[in-house]
Amino acid sequence: MISFRSYASGSTGNLYTVSDGKTTIMLDCGLSWKKVQQLLNFKTSEIAAILCGHFHGDHSKGLAHAARAGVDIYASHDTYAALNLTGHRFNDITENQQFTIGTWKILAFKTIHDAEGSLGFYMVNSENEAFLYLTDSGYSPVRFEKLNVIAVECNFVDDILIENVMNGSLPAVVGRRIRRNHMSLQTLIGLLKANDLSQCRHVYLLHLSSGNSDEARMIREVQETVGIPTSAC
Repeated sequence: MISFRSYASGSTGNLYTVSDGKTTIMLDCGLSWKKVQQLLNFKTSEIAAILCGHFHGDHSKGLAHAARAGVDIYASHDTYAALNLTGHRFNDITENQQFTIGTWKILAFKTIHDAEGSLGFYMVNSENEAFLYLTDSGYSPVRFEKLNVIAVECNFVDDILIENVMNGSLPAVVGRRIRRNHMSLQTLIGLLKANDLSQCRHVYLLHLSSGNSDEARMIREVQETVGIPTSAC
């Protein structure tokens, strides 16, 4: 059975793991490797690989040290180029490419973000359970056949962001960037409605904005819409 765990979520750093009980994969590595080791109780040898969505520091900070520690990394060529990372541990992947890590078959897909080569990941394990990891994207450009566990960005609430721009607490240019590159509660609800959730048992909300979100409201509205247990990371 799929288990998902959040260690850090937000603009100061993102770090998650997903496991099917046989293969554990780290999703992004946006903290120092020393901090990652501490959070994982120094059991980093249990990590089969790291999937990195894009090169922004809150998702990639620990990659270089992870590779030196012997962990394989999977990310786009653009991500490696932006970070000046080379070596046999860095595996190039592209959108619409399928690859295998342990018991997981993984499909990388393009996300809508201001980082060239940014990717999301659709993963199916040997028990035919499906997991979606989608963060830092204005919307989802694809639909998925079935989903058992979802970990997806829910960065802001439209009316809260608009109010913050109107009262001057958020610069308009920043507000526009957020709307283009991050997923709102309303967009997420549309995404969930567009996909087959008949077998979905949990939705995890990621990367909530510190000033433009409302955790309780986000959880409540998602649960009321899809009828699936929902948690905010």
